[in-house]
Amino acid sequence: MIKEEYKYSELTSKIIGCAMTVHSELGNGFQEVIYQRALEFEMSSLGIDFSREHEMPVYYKNNQIGTRRVDFLINGIIAIELKAIIELQDVHLAQAINYLEAYDLEVGLLINFGAKSLKFKRLTNKSFKQKNQGNPEIR
Repeated sequence: MIKEEYKYSELTSKIIGCAMTVHSELGNGFQEVIYQRALEFEMSSLGIDFSREHEMPVYYKNNQIGTRRVDFLINGIIAIELKAIIELQDVHLAQAINYLEAYDLEVGLLINFGAKSLKFKRLTNKSFKQKNQGNPEIR
C-alpha cells in the first residue's frame, strides 16, 4: 500500500491500516464517534502523533469569525475526516478538501466506515502554500 509517489505514503498507509483494523473489528453500522474512538486507540498503539477533533480558528479579512474541527490532525501535516455513512457523496469530498485548503495542509484522508467494506480517499491540496507547515491555522 506504500506508494512513493504519494507524499507521506508511509504514514498514510499506517493510518489506513489502523482504519482497516477498526472496520474489520467493528464492521459498519456504528456512529462516527465510535469509529473515531477506536481509530484513536489503534493509532495510539502504533505511536502515531495526532490531535483528535483538532479545532482551529477561521478568519475572514483578518477577523476571527468562528472555528472548525477536523476529526484528526496527524503530526500537524495530515488531516483525517471520518464518515460513517452508506455512500460518500461529492459534498463529503468537498468538505475534506476544504479542510486541506483552509488549514493549508498538503495531504488528507477521507475515511468512510459506513459501507460494508472500508472506503478511503487520499486527498491532495493543489493550492498548498506550505506557509503554515506544522502549525496550521485557517486564514
